[in-house]
Amino acid sequence: MKKLSAIALSLAMAGVSGAAFASGAEPFTVQHLVKLNKMHSEALSPDGTKLVYGLKEINDDGSNESNLFLLDLTNPKAAPLQLTSAKGTEHDVVFAADGKSILFLAGRDGTSQLYRLPLNGGEAVKVSDLPLDINGIKLSPDGSRLAMTLRVFPECDTLECSKDKFDAEAKRKSTGREYSQLMVRHWDTWHDHARNHLFVADISGNSMGTPVNVTKGLDTEVPPKPFSGMEEVAFTADSQYLVYSAKAPSKDQAWTTNYDLWKVSVKGGDSENLTANNIAWDAQPAFSSDGAYMAYLAMKRPGFEADRYAIMLRDLKTGQEKEVAPLWDRSPSSIQFGDDNRTLYVTAQDVGQVSIFEVNTQFGDVRSIHNDGSNSLIGLSGENLVFTHRSLVEPGDVYTIGKDGDRLTRMTDVNKDKLAKIKFGEFQQFSFKGWNNETVHGYWIKPANYKEGEKYPVAYLVHGGPQGSFGNSFSHRWNAQLWAGAGYGVVMVDFHGSTGYGQAFTDSISQDWGGKPLEDLQKGLAAVGSQQKWLDVSNACALGGSYGGYMMNWIQGNWNDGFTCLVNHAGLFDMRSMYHVTEELWFPEYEFGGTYQKNRDLYEKFNPVNYVENWKTPMLVIHGEKDFRVPYDQGLAAFSFMQRNGIPSELLIFPEENHWILNPENLQQWYAKVLGWMDNWTGK
Repeated sequence: MKKLSAIALSLAMAGVSGAAFASGAEPFTVQHLVKLNKMHSEALSPDGTKLVYGLKEINDDGSNESNLFLLDLTNPKAAPLQLTSAKGTEHDVVFAADGKSILFLAGRDGTSQLYRLPLNGGEAVKVSDLPLDINGIKLSPDGSRLAMTLRVFPECDTLECSKDKFDAEAKRKSTGREYSQLMVRHWDTWHDHARNHLFVADISGNSMGTPVNVTKGLDTEVPPKPFSGMEEVAFTADSQYLVYSAKAPSKDQAWTTNYDLWKVSVKGGDSENLTANNIAWDAQPAFSSDGAYMAYLAMKRPGFEADRYAIMLRDLKTGQEKEVAPLWDRSPSSIQFGDDNRTLYVTAQDVGQVSIFEVNTQFGDVRSIHNDGSNSLIGLSGENLVFTHRSLVEPGDVYTIGKDGDRLTRMTDVNKDKLAKIKFGEFQQFSFKGWNNETVHGYWIKPANYKEGEKYPVAYLVHGGPQGSFGNSFSHRWNAQLWAGAGYGVVMVDFHGSTGYGQAFTDSISQDWGGKPLEDLQKGLAAVGSQQKWLDVSNACALGGSYGGYMMNWIQGNWNDGFTCLVNHAGLFDMRSMYHVTEELWFPEYEFGGTYQKNRDLYEKFNPVNYVENWKTPMLVIHGEKDFRVPYDQGLAAFSFMQRNGIPSELLIFPEENHWILNPENLQQWYAKVLGWMDNWTGK
């Protein structure tokens, strides 16, 4: 069980200590949330002594500006130096090989182009002037070449050809879209027949050579859309080749997860498939600086997007390959070679945290370096690691820590003044015996204005995925502290199927969506109510999005006396229609053991629409019209049924939002509606 000392640690790291619970501060609201500053684009100098980061600062009137800052990592007391002040956002920062200048992308002249900024003074100089946006960059180890991603039409031989086709499409008077195979849309965008392609250009000083399309003619995305970035692209140590993750052009794009690693010369030509023997997901190639090894992440089960990533190591001289630490039951989310070229530093979810680990590639030993909060590794600085840290009480800052796990040092404090005005709720991790008497973990958070002896209504948050986790992290969408700020006791349970507790635990939800998770949620609410008497579990509202929204529909039919009210965001209502309209078919086909036609009984066994005769709990339904993962007809169907059958219900639709609510004004409306709905039914 996570002890209360973890709260003190997180608060100390956040620089707010006991002030987070001080009486002079205000309970956390969504208006505070949307005005928090956000760090991005962190880049470490080659010698590890300097860090450049972007900071989006939100003013009280809602306006914002984003600039780059330089930080001296050798002096924790040194103030950051502002490097830029131009309008717009600089992003995708990389240091030049000599560490004396940085390269970054910015849209200062209407398109996203490359700029170079010397660190010893002077203005940024525009390096590229291409007819299309540059969407991502990576510099070769020797600093002589730049890899870039641009969105082009595979049939075009020149960037000008792609620009002409984009312009012609924009001027076209007819509006029909034509397709001959899946996928026709993904996440929130209809395919326009263009693709992300990988280009390489020579770069010297403030000039860039003609980019070469090294994925020319391929009907594939590099890096894969919609969430992958340049972590899926790597130069070999000699700077002569690129290795990237992509699917081979095929007719099965919508129902395969077979991403392979491909190797191509920086001068272009045919790509070599390096992982053809693995028909599951291969990702994130990384090379040792001596050119001896390539490490990468690999899943083993085709079609399963939540399989455990294994760390693979290939000897580039002998061609031999092995799995590193095969008995370590965690799934890494990032990997980096250490300075000795034999050690890997990785991040992975681990019992409600995202922790940093050291992995010995020879013996497979795994050692935890930092295991509190949610951490993302930036790079190495001598004997220290540089990383960003978030927690339930910290939006995100840069820290360093020794490779031995000592000398934890805060390097930035980008929300110091704003956090001083905010009161967060005290939190703690708890555990209980769930399905099959197995240990299940969760978190509770006290209301920000908690008073000893009083009882509080419960906000029971159910995460999506379903292979996901509501852990010790800070979200700018589903932020648990906002319910604590509104006077609720918050409970989050990482039911069977959640990530970070071993692959068997994650696997256990597949083909059992309404079984083990529901039992865990029932037992978890009862257990936390018994453990924490201030929680009034008899007056609770449950809410969730995506799979969490599915669970709201499932609870309606299978636990209809458990809650005072429900909130269903983007929830699956009818698994039959859902299968035929979602875009990533590999997901339902793995989760339900095949296509709907082949395994109809299992889809129907856990289909919420089959249990609507039991529905009676008041429910708020929310959906985005641009949600292609769970199309909005699923939300409309649930709302229509309740309206027709006299069940108290309301609907909130966002025409321009996708599976997530991203617009700050819409987010404020979302929370106002959700909290108003809950206040009404809990009598708060």
